[in-house]
Amino acid sequence: MKRIVIDARESGTTTGRYIDKLIEYLHKLPTKHEIILLAKSHRVAFFKELTPGFTVRETPYQEFSFGEQIGFRKQINSLQADLVFFPMVQQPVWYKGKVVTTMQDLTGIRFRNPYKNWLVFTIKLWVYKWVNKRVAKKSLHLITPTDFVKRDVADYCHVPLRKITVTYESADKIIDPAEPINSLVGKDFLLAVGRPSANKNLPRLVDAFAVLKKKNPRLKLVFAGKLNPAYEQLREYAATKSDDIIFTDFVSEGQLRWLYENAKVYVFPSLSEGFGLPGLEAMQYGLPVASSNATCLPEVYKNAAHYFNPFSPSHMAAKIQQILDDRQLANKLTNNGRALLKTYSWQRMAEQTLTVFEAALKK
Repeated sequence: MKRIVIDARESGTTTGRYIDKLIEYLHKLPTKHEIILLAKSHRVAFFKELTPGFTVRETPYQEFSFGEQIGFRKQINSLQADLVFFPMVQQPVWYKGKVVTTMQDLTGIRFRNPYKNWLVFTIKLWVYKWVNKRVAKKSLHLITPTDFVKRDVADYCHVPLRKITVTYESADKIIDPAEPINSLVGKDFLLAVGRPSANKNLPRLVDAFAVLKKKNPRLKLVFAGKLNPAYEQLREYAATKSDDIIFTDFVSEGQLRWLYENAKVYVFPSLSEGFGLPGLEAMQYGLPVASSNATCLPEVYKNAAHYFNPFSPSHMAAKIQQILDDRQLANKLTNNGRALLKTYSWQRMAEQTLTVFEAALKK
């Protein structure tokens, strides 16, 4: 029996869905190995209930901190692991044991955060670039969510393609009952969900919506996500374009489900993604998807999305308009989406990941 330690510090966050689902489905697989999860205090009880066959240990160390580099490494060393799995590049870079790492994408390297001090951000970005390359080289094996990211990581970090395995992720339906948003009941609206970071390209979606309003005066655009300084800035810009752009602020799971079930089109204008989970989530509800043709998105969505050039608001608007006007096209996208969803599986992802662990343990 070997001991595998899994870093679960991201559990419970938006980016932590990957590790939560991986652990859930790993627990369902037969394995002769002992698995220890390292989780923050507020997620320990969650894992003890979800995965009673795994050992759960609390860890206080934050990602990208000195504590991570010193205390977290010391904690891992004390466990005498035969293999440590990190679901992200944030990890003790000088840990000397066997490591497998998932690199979700390189988006953070290519887009600046305008709300951070320029000098501080530049220094942190330099460190982050170094960490990515260091982790890629020191890990026995890497996992990426798409073939696009696999090639991107291999090129940027100068590691061989044979060192990287692709494990596609999946999407789930929301189990909470739909909860209507009263101000949108009976309205026609486009939907975009998520954080307004630079790579999400939301200002160009606002521009595209301004074009669409000329032909669709009753149409609304809904941005669903907790308001923060970036969303506030976007809202100020949107106000100069249209009065029919709505910012929901935080929505419950039930409200999000209702939005998916009642929108006309889900629009995903992103410039860079590692997998593109939001589009798949929209497809769970039969919502036709208009997507950027950038990075991994055509690889993931295949024939289940209507693609546009994310740098051209007019092209974006034209593709969205086609879905609004052509019921046959919208139905085709819905049906293709349902078929596509069947090709993605959290269980398969877990099985592939366990195979990677087994191979790393033999090295």
